[in-house]
Amino acid sequence: MSETNQATITQAMILAAGKGTRLRPLTLETPKPLIEVGGQPLIVWHIKALRAAGITDITINASWLADTLIERLGDGAQYGVTLHWSVESDEPLETAGGIFQALQAAKLRDEPFILVNSDVWTTYDFSQLIDYKLGADQRAHLLLIDNPEHNSGGDFAINNGLASEQPIDNADKYTFAGISVMSPRLVDGLASGQPAALAPLLKQAMMKFQTTAEVIADNWIDVGTPERLAQVNEFIDDKGAASHQGA
Repeated sequence: MSETNQATITQAMILAAGKGTRLRPLTLETPKPLIEVGGQPLIVWHIKALRAAGITDITINASWLADTLIERLGDGAQYGVTLHWSVESDEPLETAGGIFQALQAAKLRDEPFILVNSDVWTTYDFSQLIDYKLGADQRAHLLLIDNPEHNSGGDFAINNGLASEQPIDNADKYTFAGISVMSPRLVDGLASGQPAALAPLLKQAMMKFQTTAEVIADNWIDVGTPERLAQVNEFIDDKGAASHQGA
């Protein structure tokens, strides 16, 4: 599909293959995406929020305790979506490698998609992305947030709407929210079965002015440690989750 003529985005991929080592011992027998947040598995918040935005075609990559994850979520019918499973070996293929395998196996169609890290919790409304149009040479559109305490230095800057690794003229750096619109072209040229991280590919695309970004102000937390898991549960207990599309 020509991305300049792309229709509304109708598919998403949730990255869920990590081992969640920082959350051990919780993740020794439970896949990180199934860790309970506010009374339901973390990944289910994303599935429901994507469904609320009209995205019912969702690919999930799985590695660590993949059978447990698949058994719990099944084909997605209970959530009103269709889940496509891209199962990796015991050693995950990392972010870009996981995307490449899903595309190679036709679990993910060769057209733009919303990409979400399974280990973040956010009230962001995914419907704001479904009409996003990638340019012909554009590889990604990233959502950034103000830097949390655990990533005070930030990841990327924005210069005239374009994402960059280094800021220009003392511009601020922000933290990647783990949410984006991706072109399959970003992972062109990867080798089948070989682990590959997403960040280097994004940085290469940034150097070619092929990546845009915007800053969002929604509630967001990377549920990567027991302390931040407690923090998000405390937030939900205190503020509620009525504003979350996955509630």
